[in-house]
Amino acid sequence: MRIVIKIGTSTLTHTSGNLNIRHIEGLCKATSDLKNAGHEIILVSSGAIGMGVGKLGLPCRPTDMPTKQAAAAVGQCELMYFYDKLFSEYNHTVGQILITGDDLESSERSSNFRNTVERLLALNALPIINENDTVSTDEIKVGDNDTLAAIVATATKADLLILLSDIDGLYTADPRRDASATLIPDVYEMTVEIAALAGDAGSALGTGGMKTKLNAAALCMQSGTDMVIANGKHPEVLYDVAEGKPIGTKFHANKESQ
Repeated sequence: MRIVIKIGTSTLTHTSGNLNIRHIEGLCKATSDLKNAGHEIILVSSGAIGMGVGKLGLPCRPTDMPTKQAAAAVGQCELMYFYDKLFSEYNHTVGQILITGDDLESSERSSNFRNTVERLLALNALPIINENDTVSTDEIKVGDNDTLAAIVATATKADLLILLSDIDGLYTADPRRDASATLIPDVYEMTVEIAALAGDAGSALGTGGMKTKLNAAALCMQSGTDMVIANGKHPEVLYDVAEGKPIGTKFHANKESQ
């Protein structure tokens, strides 16, 4: 299978913004193993601004654009250093692609992006994609990596998108506020009732939330790509998802759209 894995800021970092070493090591190991098994893997990684916050010793995620961009510039270096180091231990080569919304909306640049991804995969490299937060502004940014991951998955005709988050999946209510909330294992149609379950943004260092994940699911389902929301706290969950086991919430694609 061709699998796009989106790794959220809450999975990569502690609340301080510093790298969660145990998580990233486990993720790189499990991802490498899936690649060794013959799957084509594309990573969409959050964490640049969050890691920049930790590296620069900032008290919280910045709200002004120049400081966000500065934190992203510092954090992106740190992020790719660790990815390169850890994946090299399993004999895998990584390639970084930084894009903006303009790159995806322009037909020529979008084609160049797809060609680059395809060539990296053909060369047995592992593409790691993030939004280019050092130059992105409100006018040209995608805005969140859940949406970016869905766009990447549909553009590259992936079989599966896995969104790793700090929650087990889609619940009937917010499980952090409602003890009676239950996990919804399967979604076959993006109904008004399902869309209404979207909550607010997640972690303080991230930009996503259930709303962006449901938007991503809608994009994938319409384009013929399955999507799973799973908890990234235990990286070995990737094995179960890839094997089709009932983990998290699976959004089943409309295969007739392919």
